Amino acid sequence: MPPSKVSREDVLNRLLAVFRRHGFEGASLAMIADEVGLQKASLYHLFPGGKDEMAKAVLEHVHAFMEEKVLVPLRGEGDPATRLHAMIEQVRAFYADGRLSCLFDTLSVGGGDNPFRKPIGDAMNAWMDALALVAREHGATAAVARQRAERVLVTIQGVLVVARCLDDLKVFSRGMHELPAILLPADV
Repeated sequence: MPPSKVSREDVLNRLLAVFRRHGFEGASLAMIADEVGLQKASLYHLFPGGKDEMAKAVLEHVHAFMEEKVLVPLRGEGDPATRLHAMIEQVRAFYADGRLSCLFDTLSVGGGDNPFRKPIGDAMNAWMDALALVAREHGATAAVARQRAERVLVTIQGVLVVARCLDDLKVFSRGMHELPAILLPADV
């Protein structure tokens, strides 16, 4: 019986899982092939540029998710608290309530010649801009809104790491619960 076809989206989701667990440097092609469930030749057919192209494709895949599920709602209609809550729910889902590592973290490790740092930085800035927009609409000045947006991202990234290190998902949950007070405090 011939092998079943695997969709590109399924391959990208599997690659995302590999890079989340092992990072770029830690994921060998043999490991990738094994965990994705494809032969190396099939991976090279899909990604002629090898592991670099795979990681770039995964980053684009995550960027598309972030744009659709996180940034568009933050920039959209409705009151700031509702929009922030929608983002928080998507972040919870994307990180499986703290069970999954951040791809931005695992792909940003390495030396100064890391080819993923700029696109990751661009994505972080886009997320920060969208959060700052929400804070501005809540009444914060531009400078304060940017600081609060930065604190939200630092909190998200920090609770992911601490929850993983302590093997305590409640850390992630508590951090997510604090985000509204950070971005949209009652005292504006």
